[in-house]
Amino acid sequence: MTESTFTKSTLREYFESLVITVILALFGTTFIVQAFKIPTPSMEDNLLVGDHLLVNKFAYGAPGSAVDAVLPLQDIRRGDIIVFKYPRNLSIHYVKRAIGLPGDRIRVEDDQVFVNDQPLTESYKRMMPNFHREKFPPVKGSLTYQSEGVYGWYEAFRDGEDVVVPPAHYFAMGDNRDNSADSRYWGFVPRELIVGKPLMVYWSYEADSDAYRRTEVGDRARQAFDLVTNFFTKTRWARTFKLVR
Repeated sequence: MTESTFTKSTLREYFESLVITVILALFGTTFIVQAFKIPTPSMEDNLLVGDHLLVNKFAYGAPGSAVDAVLPLQDIRRGDIIVFKYPRNLSIHYVKRAIGLPGDRIRVEDDQVFVNDQPLTESYKRMMPNFHREKFPPVKGSLTYQSEGVYGWYEAFRDGEDVVVPPAHYFAMGDNRDNSADSRYWGFVPRELIVGKPLMVYWSYEADSDAYRRTEVGDRARQAFDLVTNFFTKTRWARTFKLVR
């Protein structure tokens, strides 16, 4: 074998290895696991702004998928934390907790969630003291009920004091109840929009939600500089590889 032939053979092996690596990476992020970050405090204290998650994308499978028969799938259970595409903007992913399952009757009174007329025990939820909260679904004639563009979606699903979760849909809420834009405001989560289930926090970095909303070039540069200069001091080392429950 000449040197030229050896060089071509070596370059071809490197190229093939690179292609295989890219294919495996694309397959993995498409079907198995994907990284997401938490940009808002809606799931505190369980998930913090700046947490970076690994999400199991085949935990619940994909309805109608040919691989469902061979994957160790599980049903979505009440209390599961789920990652899904925001129904009103599919380019955005939300992380919330599944509170209502298909067919459930849901209402919220004085901070208490009722599912099928039974109070739901929620050790994970966080509430602000002395905060005025409207009943959900709102009482007809109340200020909240009259708010255009915020409420109103639920009327088609209302049955007395409850809303009824339709088939193949879920009612999702954030753990930080007073700081969460969730199903109370924009409706149910269709099953087909649920991406997966968070596995763990693989990295957590102190940040505020405003930082994630600032996306200009200058803002990105400042964020990169902050990361380089404060990586060790702002990384929440105790949260590394923390399992999400």
